[in-house]
Amino acid sequence: MEQNRIKAVIFDMDGVLIDSEMLYLEDLLKFVRTKNPEVTLEDLVSVVGMTDRDTWEVVERAVNNGQDWTSIREDYRKQRQIYETIDYRSIFRDEARNLILNLKKMGYRMAVASSTKLPLVIRVLTENEIIGYFDQVVSGNMFRRSKPDPEIYCYTAEKLGVDTSECLVVEDSIVGITAASRAGMKIAAVIDDRFGFDRSLADFEIENLGEVLECLKKLEANR
Repeated sequence: MEQNRIKAVIFDMDGVLIDSEMLYLEDLLKFVRTKNPEVTLEDLVSVVGMTDRDTWEVVERAVNNGQDWTSIREDYRKQRQIYETIDYRSIFRDEARNLILNLKKMGYRMAVASSTKLPLVIRVLTENEIIGYFDQVVSGNMFRRSKPDPEIYCYTAEKLGVDTSECLVVEDSIVGITAASRAGMKIAAVIDDRFGFDRSLADFEIENLGEVLECLKKLEANR
């Protein structure tokens, strides 16, 4: 059966446009070990790609000291300011800018659909001078259900004015890949073996963002 032509490319942000996830995870681990020294990186790795509440519910289970997730989160915010200290230009993927420019020239609609809170997404895109290329910028905190629920991707496709089957998503995490798959979108998964992500639901596995153009060519050739 003939597949729909891809009209839009949707990017996750953390782990895709910026190499931020290990920085966040290591900082979180240092904090969590002040409450439970036995916690390991493996205990926390599932938070990658999650929204705020889901992340802290994982942390609550890992800490397991009777504290609920909201008070643990409050303690973290009092003690640590990692988002203020990171230079997001230094962890921006070098090949992202050329890819985005090429996609714009080729007429693709583009969006960022990230589990990160909207102000930080806007900050990262603005500091790297790419925000103006995106037709939509969407945060997972806008929804009741976060990735791996497909709601964020279905909403983003609707705002772009395209069908979900007309979208290629660039993701890295298990929850993100699952969400895009459930939305019925094509997926290019960035390979990052530091976290042991399962990429079996993806249509493509890519070493770097420059390969997205080749993925699009293959999809067009297979129509």
